[in-house]
Amino acid sequence: MKWENWFSIDWQQVVGISLSAVGFYIGLMMFTRLMGLRSFSKLSSHDFAMTVAIGSILASTVLSDTPSLLQGLCAVGALFVIQGLVSIIRRKIKPLKALIDNQPIILMAHGEYFWDNLKEANLSTSDVQQVLRKNSIKSKSEVFVVIMETTGDMSVIKNNDVTPDWSLFNDIRDSDLLIDATKNSMKKDTLNNA
Repeated sequence: MKWENWFSIDWQQVVGISLSAVGFYIGLMMFTRLMGLRSFSKLSSHDFAMTVAIGSILASTVLSDTPSLLQGLCAVGALFVIQGLVSIIRRKIKPLKALIDNQPIILMAHGEYFWDNLKEANLSTSDVQQVLRKNSIKSKSEVFVVIMETTGDMSVIKNNDVTPDWSLFNDIRDSDLLIDATKNSMKKDTLNNA
């Protein structure tokens, strides 16, 4: 391979790349309008996989003459249809939703780590501490709960004087442990204040 090939481009390649990029962009916008706002959300692991797959198809379609623009758009269209079908299945057939989606898990509640869940998620305490620092947490006692969401993101909910609306936590695995940890924390606070 010659070094010149690494840094060269001819006008036909520029035109081909430009037309493919414009065509792909227009096609992507049309698919997104047809399938709705969820198209590029990161609400679940299959949404994330969809975004990565589209990026890969985009790169290979725009930067190469194979696959062609129409082949790339056909592949993306198929992914959008699959995502739409999976979304319908998730909404309509609850038993299959459990097979498709990961379930959020509790990593920490009231400053105490849930060691089994950390192990299952392949996380260390330093991973959780990093997220706590990013959320301006200065003490573990400020933490009501840390939840690893279905996308792999971590949600940090701070302690406050508001009584929790437990319905916000009913889709989390081990949510009963959160309720128990909250009751135990309230007992400790009552004993400390007495």
